[in-house]
Amino acid sequence: MSDKKKNVSFKWAFREYIWPRKWILGLGILLILIRTGAGLIAPLSSKILFDEVVENNNIDLLWVVITAVSISVFVQAIISFALTRLLSVQAQLMISQMRAEVQQKLMRLPIGFFDNQKSGALVSRVMTDVEGVRNLVGTGFVQLIGGTITAIACLYFLFDLNWIMTVCLLVPVIIFGIVMLKAFGVVRPIFRERGKINAQVTGRLTETLNGVRVIKGFNAEDQENKTFEKGVDQLYQNVKKSLTATALIQSSSTFLLGLASAAIMGLGGYFMMQPESHPYYMTTGDFVMFTALLAYLVAPIIQMSNIGSQLTEAMAGLDRTQELLNMDEEDNVEERPVVLDKIHGDIQFDNVSFSYDESKEVIHEVSFDAPAGSVTALVGSSGSGKSTIASLAATFLQPEKGKVTLDGTDLSTVNLSSFRKNLAVVLQDDFLFEGTIRENILFPRPNASEEELQAAVKGAYVNEFSDRFEKGLDTVIGERGVKLSGGQRQRLSIARALLADPKILILDEATSNLDTESEAFIQKSLNELMKDRTTFVIAHRLSTIRQADQILVIEDGRIAEQGKHDELLAKEGRYHKLFTYQSRI
Repeated sequence: MSDKKKNVSFKWAFREYIWPRKWILGLGILLILIRTGAGLIAPLSSKILFDEVVENNNIDLLWVVITAVSISVFVQAIISFALTRLLSVQAQLMISQMRAEVQQKLMRLPIGFFDNQKSGALVSRVMTDVEGVRNLVGTGFVQLIGGTITAIACLYFLFDLNWIMTVCLLVPVIIFGIVMLKAFGVVRPIFRERGKINAQVTGRLTETLNGVRVIKGFNAEDQENKTFEKGVDQLYQNVKKSLTATALIQSSSTFLLGLASAAIMGLGGYFMMQPESHPYYMTTGDFVMFTALLAYLVAPIIQMSNIGSQLTEAMAGLDRTQELLNMDEEDNVEERPVVLDKIHGDIQFDNVSFSYDESKEVIHEVSFDAPAGSVTALVGSSGSGKSTIASLAATFLQPEKGKVTLDGTDLSTVNLSSFRKNLAVVLQDDFLFEGTIRENILFPRPNASEEELQAAVKGAYVNEFSDRFEKGLDTVIGERGVKLSGGQRQRLSIARALLADPKILILDEATSNLDTESEAFIQKSLNELMKDRTTFVIAHRLSTIRQADQILVIEDGRIAEQGKHDELLAKEGRYHKLFTYQSRI
């Protein structure tokens, strides 16, 4: 990544997450200054201890030194606790706010984005990528700022004691700083790549757990194990690279600062052996104080090298988070200014074309009217474009050519939230949340009354099976409704759509998972559900759409035939062939 992009990412993080906490961080810096000052008491007192207390056998002054050092240690302990409590809590608050912001952003992205992403990878971006940013305002911030202040304070006293020895100390420290900056430049892309690999591994693991029945059904455990092991190995190789870089930093600090210490010992010994008249003469107290300050200087420098790698990892996570937050949302206020109030429900397709990629169109100049309250059935072979047309009507997809209008208004200009509050969708394999039957039905309207809930339950014949459960509607159905049969899950989904009371309804093969008995129940409820609603039905069983106001036979992304059931049978075309074939089965 270029330096420009790095700076943009850091400026964005500073503006969005650090600057709003400036007062808390300012208090943190003040506490760091106090702690640094208190920490310098011990090394500065060492000169007094050797040159005045020991040299003159001054017991009274000894007690003063001990008292001062003890108070400084107590102050450091109290401030360290306060810093951790103050900044670490703020770091966790920031992480929770960032996770909420990223999740909200995901919910505002178009359906096409999710079609190209693994759910586990997105979970990783929400939960893992933001985790490292705790170091921006948490313990990493304390160590970085505190270490810098401590180093500056120590250098001031070291220069005052002996500038020659201090310069000899600074040369390896500067070399180490250059090595550290170069190493972090190499490590940051590695951390970014680790985030991607971790997301892939997490995504695959999520898929494996969700599809465990398929895996066991095909005896494919070994195959999945190998796939996961390959991903874990890629993660290991990435971590190995970063560990090599951080090990280089740490070994460089040990070597260079060790050389500095050796030089200080040599020069210190030399200056201590000089007569008092020598301009750089050092007493025993001077040398002990210098070495104590040196230790106090070196510790935060090494610590800062460690926190530097943590901050680098945090910024890599921020790069990915910012990338996600900068994506275009589907409900752009400037592009979609029209807010719907009450709608009539007339939907019209006007020469609509669509492609999932630029190389191949899947819908070609489709035009038809779906008047308010009418039922439009979409039939055709698999892959012909039925679901794509329904998705265009639901605004899940946007036409590349032509337009879809609602009551004469181009849907591409309509605020999606105002449109979708009038929409309900029942899919072939509809999604149910882990929880109770009641919670799943109430999902579109959590505040619906008990009477409205019961009406939806009875309308979809959910009570036909829920009454057999000990806890009734409060029965937990498991993840994705695994404890229910296919027909039961479908009826629950239809009850959810009934409760939503939409003006526009999309039924994507809503009866395909039902047995004959369940289909009979559901067909009655669907007839009630579709009354006075503009309905699009994607039908596999043609027997269920005899009463549709119009049937569109879709082939290769075009309308091959259009009309009512009897009219299409009389034409003896594609619909007649499909219906005749199904009748023989």
